[in-house]
Amino acid sequence: MVALGFVFGLVLSLLLPADASADVGFRFASYIDNYMVLQKEPAGAVIWGYGVSGATVTVTLCQDQETIMKKVTSVKAPSSSWMVVLDPVKPGGPYEVIAQQTYGRMNFTLRVHDVLFGDVWLCSGQSNMQMTVSQIFNATSELSDTAAYQSVRILAVSLNQALQELEDLAGVDLRWSKPTSENLGHGDFKYMSAVCWLFGRYLYDTLQYPVGLIASSWAGTPIEAWSSERSLKACGVPRFIPSDFGTGPSENSVLWNAMVHPLHNMTLKGVIWYQGESNINFNRDLYNCTFPALIEDWRQTFHRGSQGQTERFFPFGFVQLSSFLSGATSSEGLPHIRWHQTADFGYVPNLRMPNTFMAVAMDLCDRNSPFGSAHPRDKQTVAYRLHLGARAVAYGEKLTFQGPLPQKMELLADRGLLNLTYSQQILVQRQDKKIFEVSCCSDQQCKWLPAPMDTFSTQTLALDITSCQDTLVAVRYAWSTWPCEYKQCPLYHPTSTLPAPPFTAFITNQIPDDLSKGQMISMHYDHILL
Repeated sequence: MVALGFVFGLVLSLLLPADASADVGFRFASYIDNYMVLQKEPAGAVIWGYGVSGATVTVTLCQDQETIMKKVTSVKAPSSSWMVVLDPVKPGGPYEVIAQQTYGRMNFTLRVHDVLFGDVWLCSGQSNMQMTVSQIFNATSELSDTAAYQSVRILAVSLNQALQELEDLAGVDLRWSKPTSENLGHGDFKYMSAVCWLFGRYLYDTLQYPVGLIASSWAGTPIEAWSSERSLKACGVPRFIPSDFGTGPSENSVLWNAMVHPLHNMTLKGVIWYQGESNINFNRDLYNCTFPALIEDWRQTFHRGSQGQTERFFPFGFVQLSSFLSGATSSEGLPHIRWHQTADFGYVPNLRMPNTFMAVAMDLCDRNSPFGSAHPRDKQTVAYRLHLGARAVAYGEKLTFQGPLPQKMELLADRGLLNLTYSQQILVQRQDKKIFEVSCCSDQQCKWLPAPMDTFSTQTLALDITSCQDTLVAVRYAWSTWPCEYKQCPLYHPTSTLPAPPFTAFITNQIPDDLSKGQMISMHYDHILL
């Protein structure tokens, strides 16, 4: 086989000039292209591609025609692929990346120019991630606001599915590009992702160095399609999904195989995710397993694929689902999915979801969205809240990135009150009679009753529980499909204006027999249950 390869190379060397352009299979991976962003220090960026097995490949990084570094490798059989890990590079640019394949007397050279080093983020999910800048509020203004963000580069993966894990992308809709009004909106639910772009833009305003954004999303798709067979098996997910499930592919792993796994050699800074609508009525009760399992599997796969350059527990952010109009889904499905998105903790990071961050979106509802209420147009606030989480979790800034959650409760049964003490200050924007509920049980029959907001201070809130004449079992907040109107939920953080997330907690097993005295009850979120 080696001899045959040598003869093949010798014949080609006689037919082709010594410095022929890319040919006979020598190429970069599909997403290594002009205008790309490579991951900056302290990680090393991965450059890889395909060539003639046994050939030598030299990768050179140049700036202003000066060689910065050289890396030499060989094309491996049987994959016919080659890979190098660059030394860590400070943020900035532009650079040129040159790859030269040498085989016998043959030399083939590839070049990509205007390459920047910065932070690379992958953006994935379903239709709310797929919505373009042309579909959001103030679209005209947003589309024209690109001049100051030429160092925020964008790439959009083509819609493809596969039954087996692909090593490279089958197609790219938008090659690495500088942002323009044209490539930020090619039509409804086409490239480029608005949430992804706005998230990167907010990050750039803070970081002031290049940001690379890769959009890989498909409308109407369940988490099962984005999960590997390994992670689905760990959660006991059935192998079969009905073909008439939704608007996008629904079979297990087909989008992971075709639209995420092919990126796994890339060095990433982190991922943001906006998905869950398609699981409201499908495998909903498994989502508290499938979502943490997806995160863990993606992290493990990208870490290995990048030769350890992508952090093992890289930052992973997600959007907790917004609200749909009644009739779009079951009344209980949406709040359950919101809860399961946090692995039933109510907040992140947590023990099952380390190094994650969340943008609460239940108050960003959009009754009049021309794309349906499931697709709210305020993606600016979504991206802003996501970027706060990234700044805290991924970049270590000391800032508030999640709205207030109760830390402990005091039951004042003789006064008919349940006092909630929050770990942060709270802004009571308005008092609400229905958004808090308590579960009352008698003879194994339980029902949820409104617990109107009563008195409040900067960190405490009293609930009127006089409606509960039986055993008080649980309390919950914002447990509905549409808990409040646009930015009108009752509780926010006073300075960050972040909404309090929904929560639910059992409390009966912490209540003593004598309820006549005020009793302090700790809210340990590993005990918060449905």
